[in-house]
Amino acid sequence: MKGYLDRMEDGGKAVILLEEQGFEIIVPFKELPHGSAIGSWFRIYEENGDFSILLDEAERQHKEQLADELTGNLRMKSSGSKYKRD
Repeated sequence: MKGYLDRMEDGGKAVILLEEQGFEIIVPFKELPHGSAIGSWFRIYEENGDFSILLDEAERQHKEQLADELTGNLRMKSSGSKYKRD
């Protein structure tokens, strides 16, 4: 499974969204791999209700590249505002 660290909640809980499965898991932040931060991507393996979480730097870079490309495409399509400035 792939997931990303969406947010931190009170009590040191980390909320990881599992994109393909459409649900979230909540784990103690201290159980995440060293270097984890909001927006980090993970490879997640589940066995008997226990999760093994590995940082996935390649997926993070891939998602950042996609976001940059989409932003660039939107900027190229923009014709500016139809309203005049004073």
